[in-house]
Amino acid sequence: MAAEQAPTTPEKITSPEAKELTPEQLEGYLRADAKIERAAEKPIENAEKAAEKAKIEALKEAVSVERGSAEKKSKEATSSPARRRHGVVNKKERDASYKQHMKHIQSELKPTARTFSKLIHNPVVEKTSEAIGGTVARPNAILSGAVVAFVLVLGVYLVAKFYGYPLSGFETIGAFIVGWVIGLLYDFFKAMITGKKV
Repeated sequence: MAAEQAPTTPEKITSPEAKELTPEQLEGYLRADAKIERAAEKPIENAEKAAEKAKIEALKEAVSVERGSAEKKSKEATSSPARRRHGVVNKKERDASYKQHMKHIQSELKPTARTFSKLIHNPVVEKTSEAIGGTVARPNAILSGAVVAFVLVLGVYLVAKFYGYPLSGFETIGAFIVGWVIGLLYDFFKAMITGKKV
């Protein structure tokens, strides 16, 4: 019977399989070994029956401990946020991630900033802003409008000052509109020539 008994302390376990055991599995094995030892201490006529019974109980307990650790590992693997998914992310998943991220960010803002953030990230406001940014308020159009407005208004101001004409105030707005149209035309022709969206 002494040959059948397994080591009772972690230091005595030296097999390669034992080194890969989790603490829960190791504890289960040690409990099973303790039961076998207790059964071996009983009188010899019942010793064989008790050892066999303790062995069966120990195996059942070891199996349940292994199942528990396997379930725990599978739960950790499936619930882990760091788990990456392979393949293309669809629109539904992207929208859900966006909403979750926005909710998290907005929860960290002050109440006034949170209200403003909810207003400007409203789907209607976002779609309108994207449409305006893609058509009317293009960066090249605004930049060229500002540059042309500066140059033309400076020229008109110098000429008006030299000849003594009064300025009406529309010169700046008119010059900006001219520059803005030049910027839109530049974007349009660039897209036609290169074939790339700007």
